[in-house]
Amino acid sequence: MAQTPWGEIPVSDSHVHFFSYPFYEALAQQKKVAGPAQIGALLDWEIPPIDPVALAQKWVSAMDAKHVQRAALIASVPGDEASVAAAVSAYPDRFYGYFMFDPTQPDALDRMRKASADAHLHCLCLFPAMHTYAVTDARLVPILELASDTHMAVFVHCGALSVGVRKKLGLPSQFNLKYSNPLDLHPVALHFPQVQFVIPHFGAGMLRETLMLADLCSNVFLDTSSSNHWMAYEGLDLRTVYRRCLEVVGPARLLFGTDSSFFPRGWHEAIFDQHVKALYELGIEEEQVRQVLHANLEKLHAKRKERLG
Repeated sequence: MAQTPWGEIPVSDSHVHFFSYPFYEALAQQKKVAGPAQIGALLDWEIPPIDPVALAQKWVSAMDAKHVQRAALIASVPGDEASVAAAVSAYPDRFYGYFMFDPTQPDALDRMRKASADAHLHCLCLFPAMHTYAVTDARLVPILELASDTHMAVFVHCGALSVGVRKKLGLPSQFNLKYSNPLDLHPVALHFPQVQFVIPHFGAGMLRETLMLADLCSNVFLDTSSSNHWMAYEGLDLRTVYRRCLEVVGPARLLFGTDSSFFPRGWHEAIFDQHVKALYELGIEEEQVRQVLHANLEKLHAKRKERLG
């Protein structure tokens, strides 16, 4: 339980990047350096052991220190499902398994079949701007059918997309924001009403469109994670963003997240403090805060856990 102005409340984080050894290997290849150790030296970050369970242990320790009950771990390079699955297998009561998924790859459907049958994976993460495809692409239809059949949630990154680690390393980020509009998800969410879609970062600069989508589609959830730098685009502050979301979407479809990622920083407590402050200043009741900080994430994955154990 974490201490808050409302008293002790359980906290679950809906957005933690699992920067595994294969993640750093991919960066090393792109940066054209000898290996992950050199990436760590350039970033002044800790490089995890090859065994993902050892990294999972570090996250458990970091979460314990901050009284965080559970976190959704996102495999942050396509094809790294095994890393988060191993972490969840080792600590099933502490993690949900999320994984970055590129539907444009030739093995995408086979990969999804395998993932959807894995009880340690709970959500696939789509980055249309990064992998340059429309969320209405026909290749996604069998993917989403599997998600629907197996109660797997689907995370769809919309709005501005900036990958901090790539900036730090001077790597290009040739993303196409043409594919970032949350409204593109509207016909998809209507067609797959059993799929629970998650839009991270309040839509990352497309708050109006995200609220329109969520208002029209009750199967769309909003994740609150990151510093939400996009607020500068619209002259907003976090309290105003929360107020608008609570008015339109309500507390039952908001998922607290931090966007934590690397060590030695670990769990990003400053983000938690900012969000708690904004909610407290709005005068939100304790029951609603409990939904946002913890209960909604548990409910999001309840049907899949019941189906696969």
